[in-house]
Order: sequence, then C-alpha cells, then structure tokens
Amino acid sequence: MNKNYYEVMKIRRSVYALTRETTIEKEKIKEVVKYSLNHTPSAFNSQSGRVVVLFEEDHDKFWEITKSSLISAQPEDRHGETAEKIDNFKNSFGTALFFEDYDTIESLQSQFPKAKDNFPIWSYQSSGMLQYNVWTSLAAEGLGASLQHYNDAVEEEVKKQYGLPSKWKLMAQMPFGKPAQEPGEKEIIEAENKLKVFGLN
Repeated sequence: MNKNYYEVMKIRRSVYALTRETTIEKEKIKEVVKYSLNHTPSAFNSQSGRVVVLFEEDHDKFWEITKSSLISAQPEDRHGETAEKIDNFKNSFGTALFFEDYDTIESLQSQFPKAKDNFPIWSYQSSGMLQYNVWTSLAAEGLGASLQHYNDAVEEEVKKQYGLPSKWKLMAQMPFGKPAQEPGEKEIIEAENKLKVFGLN
C-alpha cells in the first residue's frame, strides 16, 4: 500500500474488532515482520528482538492457552467475561508474539559491565520500537491490530508449546486481521501541553 510515513502514523490505531480475513498474503506478513526485525534500532546493534508469527491452528492454540491460564487464576464469576474477551482476540487472522533474547542481553552485560543495568532498559525500548514498526507496517497494508500483555500468565506454556528458547522473554502479543469496523475518532491532547521547543528564534 503506497502511503507516506505521516499518513501511516495516523492510521495506526488499536483495532479490537477484527476478522479472520486478511488484506495481504501470509508471505507478505512474514516479509513485513522480517523487515521490521532487520531495521529497528537496538542498543549496540544487538538486534535482541524476536518475533513468532502464528496463523491458523497455531494462532488459535495460543489464545486457548491464554484463556485457560487466565480462567484458572480467576473466580468463577469472571470466567464468562474473560472467555469473551480472549475469544475476540482469537477471532482474528493471526498473532505476532514479541520476545527479547536474554542470551544476547546477558552477553552484552558481560562485555560492558559498567552499563550492565542499562541493557534490560535499552532492550525494552528497542522492543517497543519493534512492536510499533510491525504494527504501523501492518496498518500500511490495511490490517488492524492491537497490543496485549498476557506475558506472565502464558510465557512458560507458550515456550513449551512452540519449542522456543528458555532465555526468550515474552514482551507482548499482537492479534491482527482485517478490521470489521473502523476505530472511533482519536482524542488528541493539544501539542502545547506536551511539547516544549527552545532556540527556534
């Protein structure tokens, strides 16, 4: 989809009403994620971000794991609400799981001990940029998405289910698909309340 960067920044929104349809082929989605992985900034060019993309039964399985894990930890009167919420995410075309590779981070901590405490912080910053890049790129292709954080509830079971390395830390989950409807108007706080600029004159 041929849109300039400013347009794409504006159309990237949290879209919760998704369908099991897509605007682009699975292979194109893989290319979008690969490009984002290759070109997202990271401290010391560590490239510690990892992404797992799930389609079809693997996508469904992830959300079933999530639902089961959440329900088992909640009182019974919340089960229906939780199941409905998770089934809504399941009713999308696919899911991207974002991880950070702590083998890479710990290696850098060993090499640069004076900056040891900073590497996990820089890793979180890079992960946020990676998530944004994938999200915005999918939006440019006409796909909606939202960002979820069921990390602690599902991480170990997800790594076991998909055979992922133990040192991968789950950061976020992004269900995506063709939007069933457009999101509502976004409320923008006036820039004067968020921005200060010095030295313009």
